[in-house]
Amino acid sequence: QVQLVESGGGLVQPGGSLRLSCAAAGFRFNEHAMGWYRQAPGKQRELVAGVIKGGISTHYTDSVKGRFTISRDNAKNTVYLRMNNLKPEDTAVYYCNRIPARQADWGQGTQVTVSS
Repeated sequence: QVQLVESGGGLVQPGGSLRLSCAAAGFRFNEHAMGWYRQAPGKQRELVAGVIKGGISTHYTDSVKGRFTISRDNAKNTVYLRMNNLKPEDTAVYYCNRIPARQADWGQGTQVTVSS
């Protein structure tokens, strides 16, 4: 079955950086666009960054443009999210999934907390 395992979250001060990783299994990774999603307390889950299957084209929600970078390694079935200049409003649980997301595939996510 599909497995998505996120890692790399943590507590960081405003202005800091983190790199998230997501290891995927159970589907043909290189045939799907992948995305990083996040869900903050009391809010709906949102797509913050996406990368097409070839890895060339990316998309970002406005609030993270210029600060976050999504990338993928199809040889390792892994998608990454580099997050720079983190802000308190980036605090959320971060998940990866295909685009569009498959509801049955959500993993446990990784908590990112931005606080001084």
